[in-house]
Amino acid sequence: MQYPYSRLSPFIQEYIYTNGWSSLRPIQAEACRIIFDTSNHLLIAAGTASGKTEAAFLPVLTMLHEQPPNGVGALYISPIKALINDQFDRLTDLLKNADIPVWAWHGDVTQSRKKKLLENPQGILQITPESLESLLINKSAYLPSIFGDLRFVIIDEIHAFIGSDRGCQILCQLSRLAKVTGNVPRRIGLSATLGDYSLAEEWLKGDTSRSVTTPTLETAQRKIQLSLEHFYDPGLVVRAKGDTRDKAFNPCHLHLFNQTRGKKSLVFANGRTATEDAIAAMREIATAKGHPDLYHVHHGSISAPLREAAEAAMRHSDTPTVTAATVTFEMGIDLGHLDRVIQLESPASVASFLQRLGRSGRRSGVSEMELICVEDKPTGEESLPEQIPWQLLQCIAVIQLYLEEKWIEPPRAMQYPFSLLYHQTMSVLASLGELSPAAIAQQILTLPPFRSISQDDFRVFLRHLIGIDHIERTVEGGLIVGLAGEKVINNFKFYAIFPDTEEYSVKHNGKAIGSIIIPPMEGDRFSLAGRTWEVHAVDSKKKVIEVKLSTKSVTSSSWRGTSGEVHTRVLQRMKKALQETTLYSYLTPNARQRLEDARAFSRSTGILDHPIQLLDEKVCCIFPWMGTIEFRTLERFLRSYGKPSLGIKSIKARSPYFLVVRLGNCSLDALRYELQSLPERRFNLEEFLDPDEVPTLQKYDEYIPPDLLRKSFIADYLDVEELTNFVSQWI
Repeated sequence: MQYPYSRLSPFIQEYIYTNGWSSLRPIQAEACRIIFDTSNHLLIAAGTASGKTEAAFLPVLTMLHEQPPNGVGALYISPIKALINDQFDRLTDLLKNADIPVWAWHGDVTQSRKKKLLENPQGILQITPESLESLLINKSAYLPSIFGDLRFVIIDEIHAFIGSDRGCQILCQLSRLAKVTGNVPRRIGLSATLGDYSLAEEWLKGDTSRSVTTPTLETAQRKIQLSLEHFYDPGLVVRAKGDTRDKAFNPCHLHLFNQTRGKKSLVFANGRTATEDAIAAMREIATAKGHPDLYHVHHGSISAPLREAAEAAMRHSDTPTVTAATVTFEMGIDLGHLDRVIQLESPASVASFLQRLGRSGRRSGVSEMELICVEDKPTGEESLPEQIPWQLLQCIAVIQLYLEEKWIEPPRAMQYPFSLLYHQTMSVLASLGELSPAAIAQQILTLPPFRSISQDDFRVFLRHLIGIDHIERTVEGGLIVGLAGEKVINNFKFYAIFPDTEEYSVKHNGKAIGSIIIPPMEGDRFSLAGRTWEVHAVDSKKKVIEVKLSTKSVTSSSWRGTSGEVHTRVLQRMKKALQETTLYSYLTPNARQRLEDARAFSRSTGILDHPIQLLDEKVCCIFPWMGTIEFRTLERFLRSYGKPSLGIKSIKARSPYFLVVRLGNCSLDALRYELQSLPERRFNLEEFLDPDEVPTLQKYDEYIPPDLLRKSFIADYLDVEELTNFVSQWI
């Protein structure tokens, strides 16, 4: 092997030889050249199983080995603990012949282990954004010794961070570290799911002066095998005890069981409840038919030992293990060879679809996924919009947008992230202690996410926090954390910027199983870790639920979920799926028939040409075919302008698919006219909110001045310009 292989440290060359590598992969060779020959940041955007992790670490470890730093040399930031655990094992194996320690730092790591790092910081530190926040606040005195000679920051799965509050939090953290240490390390971003590289490069650069280089390589087109299945859910199926006939089970559950039986399978669902239901159903069928219990659940509310057991079973077991998971297995954990990946309902986005598809084919080079959509069995009394297979159409749209255009949702930046502003202001005060108003403004408003926030808005913000005792003014005129603020900061949940929920710990015979959000009553039954539990006792003070195993059906839900935002391009492609006649090759007979029925129905009703449809006398339905933000703006327009001028009585929405409007005294033509006039109107966007409305959508919004929250909602959660563009197309 030639350069850059010859440039790598001897222990890495030995590792490559021992593992039988014939050569460096193209992305690895290019990453080595950029790290060795330039001082730029590096964005590694390559497919799953392309060797991205090694592309980052091989040159970084070489440079740390040749010139050992005085402290931690590389900081690895991961979105989830499971990915840290996976990378910890891989790095430990790579470094077994080198004197470079690897440290994992998150909630499951012991304090004694963390103490060793603080006493002798060196090597590589692997951490989540939440644990890094804790480090900035609680170990501020150690920061110069830990990070004073930091050379590299490696951010894995950066698509999970870009455009999100957690991503903005990371940019704040890196900027704060640079201010404390006077050191600006190089940044390396890793992702298999990026559309526009320029947006990712801009995010990775942040407030540094270095350029970002993204190697572009010709790669072989990966083979994809897809199938999309559709079922009508018959509802509750009552099975007589001992009845093992196929027709005794829910057909969708039986299909899922048969598709995964004897195969190492990963089943993705869009929420925790759906993962639990899937595993419980498959386990019930397996038990009834006398098959072994090889089922696991993996999500954020499962206890650490059970999560680790699921990870180990998927990584190392040769047995046909089946695990149902949420986003926790969507990230780049190496699960080895998978026989099957199944997605229940539509993925939330094209990006999520690609991540989940990429879990398969790591060894064979062929990515395979089956998607399963389920609708309630029709009764014949459904309204017009309820007769559209929304999930099936969204599945098709997500798949086609990628196959036809390689399109992936662009990240959306918040103009006024006031919840994050509160979080970082309190974090900086907790870390640095007393600061003057000018000093705290200089510390905070220079952080990358807050460039749009004015001095005047920040002054209003600080006065408000002083007024509610989250910040206190000292005799000398400085600012410190107030008594009310201390209660927020001293809770370990403060470190996370995403909203937390009141969770109850679930225990069986004293052993932790996981946690649930919605507290049940004694005697209730719920699913957790793929089993059904009956509540034996609830300790509301300690937030602990004692349970016993149950063979009866579930009576309560354990979590509430949200569907997230859907991009307008997805809705537009859904509409096109109804307009065209193409029969996509991945549709099974059931799904093909359902699509053909939906196309015939949409043509007969005219919903594609006429987005406003009369359902009943004085009741109409609007099909906007717009994404979540534009849909929200339309709904707000109808509530704020339509109700007074048209006398609209009520609006019911199923975002972002349709709105049902009860017209009151106005006519359908009057509603059409109101919408058609929208592009010519000038709006006072304040009127899109009720006079006393204060939207609280983010974790710390309750501590933000109402006027600032209203300003943020108008700028970041509504889009009148895009709405008027689409309404113009209707006209």
